[in-house]
Amino acid sequence: MRIVVCVKHVPDVQADRTFRADGRVDRTEDDGTLNELDEHALEAGLVLAEEVGGEVVVLTMGPPAAESAVRRGLQVGARQAVHVVDDALAGSDAFATAHVLAAAIRRISQDGPVDLVLTGMASLDGMTSVVPSLLAVELEVAGLTSAASVSVADGRVRVERHLDEAHEVLEAPLPAVVSVTDRANEPRYPSFKGIAAARRTPVVQWSTTDLGVAPAEVGSAAARTRVIEATARPPRQNRVLLTDSGDAGLRLAAYLVDNNLA
Repeated sequence: MRIVVCVKHVPDVQADRTFRADGRVDRTEDDGTLNELDEHALEAGLVLAEEVGGEVVVLTMGPPAAESAVRRGLQVGARQAVHVVDDALAGSDAFATAHVLAAAIRRISQDGPVDLVLTGMASLDGMTSVVPSLLAVELEVAGLTSAASVSVADGRVRVERHLDEAHEVLEAPLPAVVSVTDRANEPRYPSFKGIAAARRTPVVQWSTTDLGVAPAEVGSAAARTRVIEATARPPRQNRVLLTDSGDAGLRLAAYLVDNNLA
């Protein structure tokens, strides 16, 4: 079984963010990390490959620094890493992202069929959660979103979804696209052996030309969505600072009750 896991290199969500004049996030070259929610998709792919036999290919699209995201995939057990990098991609929205990822997956399938594509439930920078569904449309396969568990048997994928008012079990024939939630598993940590092996494994790099994607189809000029306005996060107000003299727990509990927060 061949599984492609799509991951994203995102800015540190704990850091203060500003936007450029063109509506894009202002980033430095070394600013970013693997999207935390994608780690659950990666873990789900590795577990499936171990259970049914197969391999995981980790795929990302982004600037040169995004290579670190797929390197993390190699560290924890992915067999191959692919990085789509091209200046023309700067400013691409969710639609263009899905279009490029689909083209890359089709290119990957030239070396052998791709049975399953896994993604995280969302990226922590954009939080649109639409790329998995758009990717399924691009690939013309079934798309199952918000999976809390994923299993494969007899040429079909089965997922469980825990929604606010329902528990659902969905199935679809392979190949398919599945987005995985943070309820699905506990991502593994890379071992020293895995880190060392990842350093020796080359990352395949493709441009839009390699994928047959026209520059006019991606980037800021092709974006169907754009940032119209951005407002800085307001500073926290009315903070209550407690000096613990042994009764801070009781005082905190009283504060929560008094403010109807308990």
